[in-house]
Formats: sequence, C-alpha cells, structure tokens
Amino acid sequence: MATTGEAGAGTEAPASLRLPGIVLGVGLGGFVDGILLHQILQWHHMLTSTNDDRIGVKYYSPHTVSGLEMNTVWDGIFHAVCWLAVLLGLAVLYARVTIGRRRVWGSRVLWGWIIAGWGVFNLVEGLLDHQILGIHHVHGGPYQLWWDIGFLVLGALLLAGGCLLQRGGRPVGGGAGTARAGRPV
Repeated sequence: MATTGEAGAGTEAPASLRLPGIVLGVGLGGFVDGILLHQILQWHHMLTSTNDDRIGVKYYSPHTVSGLEMNTVWDGIFHAVCWLAVLLGLAVLYARVTIGRRRVWGSRVLWGWIIAGWGVFNLVEGLLDHQILGIHHVHGGPYQLWWDIGFLVLGALLLAGGCLLQRGGRPVGGGAGTARAGRPV
C-alpha cells in the first residue's frame, strides 16, 4: 500500500500487485500440483477417485490404458487452465507496471501475493476436488484424509505466509511501477 507520505507528497500511487500476484500464484501452484503430484509422483490424476466421488462422474482407473488416457486428457485440461492463469497474471502485471519492471519482480509485495495465490489454489482445489466433489485425493489409500488435510494446511500456511511477506515489503513506487489508475500495491 502507498504510505501516507507518498500520497501526501503528490506522487502517483503504485499499481496494485495483489491481483496479478494471486492469479500468477494460482497458476503456478496448479503447475506444482500437476507436475509433481500428477506426473512425477503419480499420486493422483484429475479423475482417479471418481469411483467414490460425490457427483457421479464415470470412473477411469489409472491402472488401465483407457483409464489412464482419460485421466491424462483431464490432467491436460487442468494444465491448460493453469497456463491461462499464468498468462492472465502476466498480462495484468504487465498492464499495471509501466516502468521499473525489474524492481517489481524483486518486490516482496509481488512474491508475497504469488505465494498467497498458491495457497488460494491449494485451499480451493483441496476443498473442491478432494472434499466436496471427491474426484481425486492427494495420495489415495488408507491415509488419504491425512494427505488431503496436509494439502489444506499447506495452502493455509502459504496464504498466511504470502500475506505476511507482502505486508513486510515496500511498495514499488517513486517512479518505478507507478499505476495508470493510481491503485495501491
């Protein structure tokens, strides 16, 4: 946020980094989930728990070729949405930052919002896909509830940590990263 001294000095308030940071964090957090949990560790795919989901989606076993093919298609759709979120976050960031871009990328404010956005991704995905819809879990099996709870706790910690990190940062102002619309960081 712009300090009172900056506003009182007649300088233009820096552009808000909150929205682009959160949108970037959602997309990047989704990529971490998809690449690490879906592909590298292969703990789950988008539809691996639909045999006991809450919305009646057909079950596609990841242990059959046809089931893995369908899960891979939905993992690809998930990655496409993550990619669009990253592009949108970059576009909004670019639109809000006219000069001093290097200072913005090094800003605790931007990185705090990106981490908070990753936390938002974990909380929304963990509640919606794991708990409400039940279409997959972090790691299926006898301890899947604990893995799901851990994912939600990590999301809450990322959200809280990101908010604290951005609060401790200085606004990117004073000619660098100034806003067209005069929104605060």
